Order: sequence, then C-alpha cells, then structure tokens
Amino acid sequence: MPTYITLAKFTQKGIEEIKNGPNRLDEAKKMFEAMGAKIKDFYLVTGKYDMLVIVEAQDDETIAKLALIIGSKGTSRTVTFRAFTEDEYRKIIGELP
Repeated sequence: MPTYITLAKFTQKGIEEIKNGPNRLDEAKKMFEAMGAKIKDFYLVTGKYDMLVIVEAQDDETIAKLALIIGSKGTSRTVTFRAFTEDEYRKIIGELP
C-alpha cells in the first residue's frame, strides 16, 4: 500500500481539548482501519508542526477522505505528502529515459 506522511498542527480548539488528545488518536486509528488504511507511526514533534503521522492507505482518494474527516473535527489542520520507499524511488529513477 502507498505510504503517506502527514504533518499536523493543533488548532486553538485542539489545544483547549489537549487532554483528550490520546482518545482522539485512538478514535482516528479505528476510523483509518475501518476505511482500509493504517496509522503506522505517530510522533509528537517540536517546531513548525505538532504531530507527524505515517499512514498506509490503498490510494490517494482514501487519504483525501481521511484528511477531510480529520479536518472537519476542528482540532487539527494537516498537510499530507505521498511518500515513496527506497525501492519505489529506485524503480522510478530506473525508468527515466
């Protein structure tokens, strides 16, 4: 399955309800699994973003739906990137003219 990296920031609402953050993460994991995706890794990070999440999903449409669902909760804003493994990278480069 394709891998995606999501960077997220807490909104004001998310910070105000931060004590419920672990429960929100558990709910997100269940929702992702129900849609055929998986949160592989979660990190609380310092710097410009608050969280880094590594996800596997079957396609871009699924990850877009999940991002919209998460965003609609109002506790975080996300930026998601398609990530290519080293093997995928080597295949892409190997197919260049």
